[in-house]
Amino acid sequence: MKKRRRIYEGKAKILYEGPEPGTLVQFFKDDATAYNKQKHDIIDGKGVLNNRISEHIFQSMTKIGIPNHFIRRMNMREQLIKEVEIIPVEVIVRNIAAGTLCQRLGLTEGEVLPRSIIEFCYKKDELNDPLVAEEHITAFGWASPQEIDDIMALAIRVNDFLSGLFLGIGIQLVDFKIELGRHWENDAMRIIVADEISPDSCRLWDIKTQEKMDKDRFRRDLGGLVDAYKEVANRLGIMQESEPPRGKGPVLVSDNDKAKD
Repeated sequence: MKKRRRIYEGKAKILYEGPEPGTLVQFFKDDATAYNKQKHDIIDGKGVLNNRISEHIFQSMTKIGIPNHFIRRMNMREQLIKEVEIIPVEVIVRNIAAGTLCQRLGLTEGEVLPRSIIEFCYKKDELNDPLVAEEHITAFGWASPQEIDDIMALAIRVNDFLSGLFLGIGIQLVDFKIELGRHWENDAMRIIVADEISPDSCRLWDIKTQEKMDKDRFRRDLGGLVDAYKEVANRLGIMQESEPPRGKGPVLVSDNDKAKD
């Protein structure tokens, strides 16, 4: 078997050259990091869960016309995705006060914001992904004014979709981070959602108990990260609670199994 060429390795994923031109293979690792890699651990099964949760969300977005990079899942840890030029700006959408927003503005965690807030961070690990304004983005050529309009419109659509999706399974969408990229088809370019959408990139709280169901369980040493991610997958209908575990890591339902139900 021909060894695939590694294109890029991030904190939680590896990108490999894809089988066809214009494609990449995205591999989900079990690494958990926080505070710009100051905290790091390997949590068995996390990558498998994020792969399937992200797959489910991206497939659902495709059905309602939100453009994204997902093509298909290849196996338990890998996805085939469209190759894009990543815009070096992380987009954060906040619905409820949490995390650094509370630290910066002195807000109480859990405070409902007057309206959803969109923030931009420069995607640069060595600078701790600093908060930036639209002026920075256009001045340094990271994105054009029209692209910023497209990015914000996409962020709002994703927020509306995710809020409804999680509300329907008893989960509150506190905030989330997305990355976007430029995708070319022939001579036409459009901005699409890339990277992943999972409990690693969203803050998710149980509506009734306010229990955290996301990476804050790792950041704050709460424990039970995989169990929380499994619960998210269960509620999304990805996992079968009655299915016995097979060795280490979570057990996930195959697309064929779901078709039989």
